[in-house]
Amino acid sequence: MALSTILEENIAEIESRLPVHDSFDLMTRRLFLGETKAFFLGVNGFCKTEILQQIFSDLQNPMYTADGQVEDIVRYMNGKIGYAQTSLSDSWDDIIRSVLSGPSVLFIDGFAQAVLIDVRTYPARGISEPDLERVTKGSRDGFVETLLFNANLIRRRVRSPQLCFAMHSVGTKSRTDVAAAYLKDSVNKELLEKLSHALNSIQADALTVGSKSLEELLLHKHWWHPLPSIQMTERPDVACSYLLEGHILILVDNSPLVLILPCTIFQFTQSPEDYYKSPSVGTYFRLVRFFCIPVSLLLMPLFLLAAAYFPDFSRQLGLLADEMTPQRLFFYVVGVEFLLDLFKYSSALSSGKFSGSLSIVGGLLIGDIAVSLNWASVEVLFYAAVTLLASLSITSTEFGDALRLYRIFLIIATGCFGLPGFLASLALVLLSAATTPSFGGFSYFWPLFPFNAKALGRLLFRSPTPKAQPSKIWNRGPVKEDKS
Repeated sequence: MALSTILEENIAEIESRLPVHDSFDLMTRRLFLGETKAFFLGVNGFCKTEILQQIFSDLQNPMYTADGQVEDIVRYMNGKIGYAQTSLSDSWDDIIRSVLSGPSVLFIDGFAQAVLIDVRTYPARGISEPDLERVTKGSRDGFVETLLFNANLIRRRVRSPQLCFAMHSVGTKSRTDVAAAYLKDSVNKELLEKLSHALNSIQADALTVGSKSLEELLLHKHWWHPLPSIQMTERPDVACSYLLEGHILILVDNSPLVLILPCTIFQFTQSPEDYYKSPSVGTYFRLVRFFCIPVSLLLMPLFLLAAAYFPDFSRQLGLLADEMTPQRLFFYVVGVEFLLDLFKYSSALSSGKFSGSLSIVGGLLIGDIAVSLNWASVEVLFYAAVTLLASLSITSTEFGDALRLYRIFLIIATGCFGLPGFLASLALVLLSAATTPSFGGFSYFWPLFPFNAKALGRLLFRSPTPKAQPSKIWNRGPVKEDKS
């Protein structure tokens, strides 16, 4: 629906579309630009008051309004409104969406166009280092909930004329701003086209929890795929490193998490800490993290299998000191797994002043009391502690949580069915991981499959900076249709 040239009809249309008389944060004001009537509309708190006051003062200055009548709105906007971010619109949908996003609008009598004045500002917290992606050295900034600030953090690091931020609007009610960041000379054009089509085709009222909601809307997964299919980061340096390798970044307004496409399982084993150390030290800790993945997944199920169903062999290896029935040992292992999850969850939600002491003191007290009451054994607590340490070394919390679900499944199957249950459940876990979908249909295990020796070497070993710069973007194969 287009605007009317009669100002009062436009004001009536505004009152029918927006609760201007009921909602306190909607600002309206009738103005006179010389002898020409005008009407202003904006959202209180989204507008820079000082700039608006200066614009109003200029528009109503007798020197500016000597002509008395506004006869050419384009000339008037270009000559009288001394602000850079102004534009014209004749669409009600565009005007309403702009006003609710932050820009203000000025209606002038006699014209079927309105002047959009982008003097928006958003409440925002200070830029600080993300809690879950801390490093001992390096930058201390992190993404925040304001999309423009996040784009600035990326633009500050990548000052390439090829850097582009393509804007989309997602959510029929929330109309959340979503930007896809990419380098035009290195991006996969097919993947970018598929992403643009997917963002424009999303049918949802709102992105309730920001980036996480968008992830689930972009890629539909079954419940038997707990591994993350899209990598997220709150660190600008991590996001920019992937951007320079040809990946696409997705920035969501009101969310500090940036999505990285495409994604493989090996991306969850990387850490920016590796690149703030020497190549040899970074390679060592990277290999330690790789080793911690099978330890976190298999240590407790293998201990349960050996101690419960092969007790003589376990005692020879020193895995178990006291003889216990398989049922009792299974109860111990499940109970300790539950307690570890309880400690981790409670410490994560507790205040920073208490979380450290809660984890350590609570773990010591309950572990000691559990052994004294014969509700657990020292061996089970030891292997559970090693498993916990291995899990905490994994940089991605989502990847670590998925491994925890796999581990619990392995423990239950092993405790109930012994060696056949362990082998069958392990096969199902590997099948679940191998069939994990990724956006664009790329292999989740690239560059292991399809095999790319050079790319795999870069993932396993921390290369010196001159060699780490890719001479070309890795070819992952063609983009495939989503079968889900």
